[in-house]
Amino acid sequence: MSGMRHIDPKNATVREIFGYLQGGIAPRPIALVSTRSADGARNLSPFSFFNGFGGNPPTVCFSPSRRQRDGSIKDTYTNLMATRECVIQAVTYDMVQQVSLASTEYPTGTDEFIKSGLTPIPSDVVKPDRVAESPFQMECILKEMIHLGEGNGSGNLAICEVVRFHIAEDIVVNGVIHPDAIDLVGRNSADFYTRASGNAIFAVKKPLETRGMGVDQLPDFIRNSNVLTGNNLGQLGNTEHFPDNEDVISFVNQFQATEATELGYRRLQQRGDYKGMLAAAMYFLRSKNGNAAYYIEESAKTALDVANDTDFAWKAALYAEAARRILAKKS
Repeated sequence: MSGMRHIDPKNATVREIFGYLQGGIAPRPIALVSTRSADGARNLSPFSFFNGFGGNPPTVCFSPSRRQRDGSIKDTYTNLMATRECVIQAVTYDMVQQVSLASTEYPTGTDEFIKSGLTPIPSDVVKPDRVAESPFQMECILKEMIHLGEGNGSGNLAICEVVRFHIAEDIVVNGVIHPDAIDLVGRNSADFYTRASGNAIFAVKKPLETRGMGVDQLPDFIRNSNVLTGNNLGQLGNTEHFPDNEDVISFVNQFQATEATELGYRRLQQRGDYKGMLAAAMYFLRSKNGNAAYYIEESAKTALDVANDTDFAWKAALYAEAARRILAKKS
């Protein structure tokens, strides 16, 4: 790892601190918050210091912070303190430009629904309107506002209880809100956002209920591998035990390539064909290619990276060590 910056917040500007927080804590979900003032004026504004913090009761929090420029409070904060009600909407890719426009610091009393072109629709329980374009909406009651400071950029933590959910049917797939269907947007620093769908989405298996063995229990030659990454070690450590020698030998005997070249091997690797990679590596081993063990281990890594195929990866990684011993004897 390259050198680290070591920063005392007391010696940094508020602008610098916000930059560090926004860049290092990212991407952040965006709360598009609708409120009404005491006299009924609509307000709509996005906040990316936001998340969920409990399901019983359903609790979400966001921070209508003081402005960095002068420490003044925002209309969302004033409205919440007056009415104790809001609606929090998820922000999707199809509406992100309009949401960004709603973040403009218009004069108090300006209706950001009109400025942004987003569509207000009535709520069931609270007075603030919902945003029709959002497929995930939460009507909320303010339970508590915690003040985190009084100066420029100080946070105010709004703790809200959800009293009604509104969820579009077409974003629910097999009982789960699917990331590709909802197509959320996350906030990064400066002008950067993250689209949380498509190639950005990947799956990580939850730890086994019976508990994985842990990285500390992996054989030393696997734990100290120059091929496998920390993520790969975590995948292998999420299994209860590793195969015995008989299982490994029986497994690798299935992969017997008649002929292979290193260029062909790299093509297989580019395609993520880890089974073809192992077959080619076994041919290299029979041909006394000094890199054969390395190639076998690479097939294990590819199996983990492209398919989380831990059974294949375990057997290939264990046989890579056996291949090193075979090559050492042949040399």
